[in-house]
Amino acid sequence: MSVNESAAKTRPRIRDAFLHPSSWTMFFFGFASGLPFLLVAGTLAYWLKENNIALREITMIASAGLAYSFKFLWAPLVDRLRLPLLGRLGQRRSWLLLTQLLVMAGLMAMASVTPSQLGLFVGLTLLVAIAGATLDIAVDAYRIEIAPVEAQGALVATYSLGYRLALIVTGALALVLADHAIWPNVYRAMAAFMLIPIVANLMAHEPEVLRIQAQNWVQGLREGVVEPFADFFRRFGGRVGLMILLFILLFKISDQALVGGIMGPFYLDQGFSKTQIAAVSKVYGIWVGIGGAFLGGIAVVRWGVERALLAGIVLGALSNLLYLWLIGANGDVAMLTLVISGENLAQGLLGTTAVAYLSALVNQRYTATQYALFSSLITLPGKALGFYSGRIVEAVGYAPYFWITTLAIVPAIGLYFWLWPRVKLNGDARSI
Repeated sequence: MSVNESAAKTRPRIRDAFLHPSSWTMFFFGFASGLPFLLVAGTLAYWLKENNIALREITMIASAGLAYSFKFLWAPLVDRLRLPLLGRLGQRRSWLLLTQLLVMAGLMAMASVTPSQLGLFVGLTLLVAIAGATLDIAVDAYRIEIAPVEAQGALVATYSLGYRLALIVTGALALVLADHAIWPNVYRAMAAFMLIPIVANLMAHEPEVLRIQAQNWVQGLREGVVEPFADFFRRFGGRVGLMILLFILLFKISDQALVGGIMGPFYLDQGFSKTQIAAVSKVYGIWVGIGGAFLGGIAVVRWGVERALLAGIVLGALSNLLYLWLIGANGDVAMLTLVISGENLAQGLLGTTAVAYLSALVNQRYTATQYALFSSLITLPGKALGFYSGRIVEAVGYAPYFWITTLAIVPAIGLYFWLWPRVKLNGDARSI
């Protein structure tokens, strides 16, 4: 069979994959995953700023998203623990429903408490972040189990579309609403949006997976907690395995350092209104990011995972320096649009190549736990840097901070070239 005949034969399967009900289920689950993310980080920072909270405290509070960096710690629990009452929905849908309800209730509670009761408000923010991170675990596991490998591309695509739509709602729409309504009502509206994926969950099918019940707690602990990590080091070896984990920790540090609460105050300090920020950064920028994601996919096909990843790492880090142009911009929307274009395009490319790399490291037997580990580690150092970003900016200013976040990528690039001849991806791919 020729290459063209083989390609033609696969087209119906690709079309069927996108038309399959599970693809559109993932659209709604992607929306659910994306809903809490900005509401405990970027969007939250605007609310705190308008309540005259100090910048160092804003960035610390908005770093509640660090919960996403530690979700691998309880991922085995989501895999193994059957929930009472809700468990009749199935292992995946029961955890999905629980976490969806927790996110919704947490956002409503944040709206009722407000930053005027800061201690309790921070606690509720952390609750929403933990619930959102657990929701991510359940969604990833559902996606992997609901369809075969050849259909995963369609599921990831529809998931990403839903996720980015949620970022527009909780970023752009929330900021526009905040120009015309009080913040508690904005958060109540955001909580109400979770009703849509809750209905989708109740109508969805549970994956048909035969789950092996452990004979005792020791066996369950070993299979659920020990084996996923032991498998990783068996495949790559101790020293190389540790270097891979260190590389995962470092290669998105520049990107993640700007995800927390620092950017909202930065935009406001440069004279931009919330509506301008919403239109350019949270709507236009999201679609540019989607374009960058497609470029990343093309780069992986053309260059392979390893070269595409290097391009993403370098461009992603350098894109942080674009923000130097905005210092003193005094509300220049054209300049903001130009900077957001370059930064989101680079970060979209990096995001796709990062997912391709992490997916290539996973053993299908332990997909949920291993992927949770990798996707958690990838955000940790950058968010830790973001946690202290307010203190750094107060001490040295915005410009040095952007330089710090860019230069922080140098160790990752060194590790990239050290790992190049030592790691093969999925046995048959070029080493990174």
